[in-house]
Amino acid sequence: MAVLTSRFADGLAVHADLGEAAEVAIRQALSGLSGPPDLVCFFICGEDPDEIVRAGRRAMAMVPNAHVIGCSATGVIGDARGVELTSAVSAWAASLGDARATTFALETLRTSDRFVVVGLPDRALDDQVAILLSDPYSFPTDAFIEHSHEVLGTLPIIGGLANGLQGRGSVRLFADGEVYQEGAIGVILSGPVTIGTVVSQGCRPIGPSMAVTRAEENLLLELAGQPALARLEDIVSDLDEEDRELVASGLQIGVAMDEYAERHERGDFLIRGVLGIDPEREAVAVGDVLEIGRTVRFQVRDAETADEDLYELLDAHLEQVGRVDGALVFSCNGRGSAMFGSADHDALAIRDTLGPIGVAGFFAAGEVGPVGGHNHVHGFTASILVFSS
Repeated sequence: MAVLTSRFADGLAVHADLGEAAEVAIRQALSGLSGPPDLVCFFICGEDPDEIVRAGRRAMAMVPNAHVIGCSATGVIGDARGVELTSAVSAWAASLGDARATTFALETLRTSDRFVVVGLPDRALDDQVAILLSDPYSFPTDAFIEHSHEVLGTLPIIGGLANGLQGRGSVRLFADGEVYQEGAIGVILSGPVTIGTVVSQGCRPIGPSMAVTRAEENLLLELAGQPALARLEDIVSDLDEEDRELVASGLQIGVAMDEYAERHERGDFLIRGVLGIDPEREAVAVGDVLEIGRTVRFQVRDAETADEDLYELLDAHLEQVGRVDGALVFSCNGRGSAMFGSADHDALAIRDTLGPIGVAGFFAAGEVGPVGGHNHVHGFTASILVFSS
């Protein structure tokens, strides 16, 4: 059943016939709006890419006067539920009033010495946010996002890396009647629309904050003047058995976003993975290139921490804005049942904290969202675009 609001609504249909599921999900979402839709987003999980295309075309045909974006996925979110690895379609519809929606499609061109991304619309002074859906196999999402400030300035970008149940070659993207098998698509929202972002990385710090005192590319050689591996071993030795197991199952490192803060606690870091160790050099390899002088802190992630982090961030956002009307959610495909034992976790957390608003999204192969005022690609994250009155 669609969630009724005045400006935002969602729909979800689980059905072996994806075309039928798309029609039901779109119809549910539209039934929740008090006016005609200006923007519709849909997300499709299915085995056959050709069936996904047919379902996507059917969805777009139902809203000929709205801007529409969508993608394939390995799981979808809607109607306060998550559905993984099962034929299903979720939909989200918005009446944006005087706000403007400008869809776009991006492709990568090779020049003599580099790749160039083309297709971005010209910036307007009242641009509020860009929603991005990309094919991780053909589009350099990480590089595009990390350099987005050069073209888009401080414009927040939020979204996710699409996927398909057949992996490479099965991703499908949709925008305003067109179907794309590579690249990226999205929409820029401009004018009088009030948005906010909630990016829950779900990690808890362990050990002290330390300055990077020697590094080589993505190898941390020294932390706070000591070999990085020795510092890590000291931290792990002081942990209890439960936290040591979390370290063994997937250690992370947080990069402080504000170097001048007196303290760096949970939520103050951009989370990156620890990829391995180099015993001969007493080094720790991480999933980023860190400059000397950056402040870092090792992190662990588990279901309890991720649950607590998401609820705290959503509660804080609601307290700040007072009322929320709708949201789009891009949740890592490593969350859901793999982390929480239920695909519904993130959808229910949003409903529990923000109320019965129109919310839809999908389980992504990487999530895009701003942390510390800069856009980044994340993993194991819930990246949420929130619309307020």
